[in-house]
Amino acid sequence: METLETEKFFSEEKPLLKPISDHSENRTKARRNTVVSVLLQPFQWLQMLSSRLNLSFVLGVVLVYGLNQGFSGSIFKVVTDYYWKDVQQVQPSVVQLYMGLYYIPWVMRPIWGLFTDVFPIKGYKRKPYFVISGVLGLVSAIAIVVLGKLPAALALSCLIGVSAAMAIADVVIDACIATNSINIRSLAPDIQSLCMVCSSAGALVGYATSGVFVHRLGPQGALGVLAFPPATIVILGFFIYEKRSSTVLIQKNKKDTDGVGVAMKGMYKTIKYPQVWKPSLYMFISLALNISTHEGHFYWYTDPTAGPAFSQEFVGIIYAIGALASMFGVLIYHKKLKGYSFRTILFSAQLLYGLSGMLDLVFIKRWNLIIGIPDSFFVITEESFSRMISKIRWIPMVVLSTRLCPLGIEGTFFAFLMCIDSFGQLASKWSGGFVLHAFGVTRHEFGNLWLVILIRNILRLITLCFVFLVPDSDHLDDLVPSDVLPKNESEDDGEDVKLLLL
Repeated sequence: METLETEKFFSEEKPLLKPISDHSENRTKARRNTVVSVLLQPFQWLQMLSSRLNLSFVLGVVLVYGLNQGFSGSIFKVVTDYYWKDVQQVQPSVVQLYMGLYYIPWVMRPIWGLFTDVFPIKGYKRKPYFVISGVLGLVSAIAIVVLGKLPAALALSCLIGVSAAMAIADVVIDACIATNSINIRSLAPDIQSLCMVCSSAGALVGYATSGVFVHRLGPQGALGVLAFPPATIVILGFFIYEKRSSTVLIQKNKKDTDGVGVAMKGMYKTIKYPQVWKPSLYMFISLALNISTHEGHFYWYTDPTAGPAFSQEFVGIIYAIGALASMFGVLIYHKKLKGYSFRTILFSAQLLYGLSGMLDLVFIKRWNLIIGIPDSFFVITEESFSRMISKIRWIPMVVLSTRLCPLGIEGTFFAFLMCIDSFGQLASKWSGGFVLHAFGVTRHEFGNLWLVILIRNILRLITLCFVFLVPDSDHLDDLVPSDVLPKNESEDDGEDVKLLLL
């Protein structure tokens, strides 16, 4: 009897064990589904952008920002540092001056934007300028490699040509970005996130391979890698379809003249609005006061006596991990911060940016070794945190710039706003070079480099006093009145040019 009751007990309990097992399996499946959904989110996001904007627009952003700016820009930064240091043997303060000259084509972006908006070539506003920029970059990169060791002035001219190619391609795609940001304002942060993700991903690959290129090919040979991205931009210009306007062909001369006048009047009228010139002034101040000490850092990094003597490969790894941290900065902004006002984000980011600069001071004074932190670990941590904060600080300024552009001249005016940023970066490079020279920082003398770093950090904190210039609004608010352009403006000037792959 007892045996029968025991068997009955266990037989009654068996059904209870099955649901527990099923529940465990369901939880495992739920975890797997969660992981899969997280992995699929970027692809779903790209699919959403492609469907709501245009697949060719997304591909254009990937090529221009990912390959032409991210990858090529990172290779350009590392390889030219070694080129001026080892091949041309130039002082760091002079290199800062040269780096400022790289920004001249970027300062001229309003001119490139004006050409793309009101001077179409055979009815096309975008395609020909892709081809022009690609050819310029291709020829400049090949020349500096094939012609051997050039005089410093001629080498600088070739590098400025490479920079000009990047700037022109940037203006062409930015005209499309500004138009789409105005037409679908809810996607403006997503578009900028796409740009920053592509740029950071390209930079990650470029920085990771730059040290290897320098080590294997030498500084001058590694510059030949810069010829590949412009070649793809040339192909992009030939194989991207843009609707040709017959009106432009019939009334070309009159349209060009009227278009320039409309663009200039619209720009003048727009920049007079306080809600436009105030944030533009802040963007310039925040960049100009952030004096660049990059070359002093780089020479100290690689100095075998005064600095940690990092290898070429490790310098590339430092920048690559910094690019990865930039992608996290984009993710943080996209997921958590884009709903906040521009003023709130910029104040918080600028404060963190100034405080994070103190880590450079700790590293230069070698206090990290006193507390037992190795140089390699500390510099990677410092670079990652600095790049992530810098990206969070930069994205809202670009989003704000797109919101300040009036329809019809969005390409020209966005280029004008980016020109202001380029002026700020040029001022940052030149003022940084002046401070390095004034404090006697040379190729082998770094005694006062810590003072330069301290001055830079104080200026970053002073920038907080000017945050009131930024509007306390978000990306959905109207900042520019709709009647900026004259009423007799032709409809073609406000046309949303869509790039379609053949």
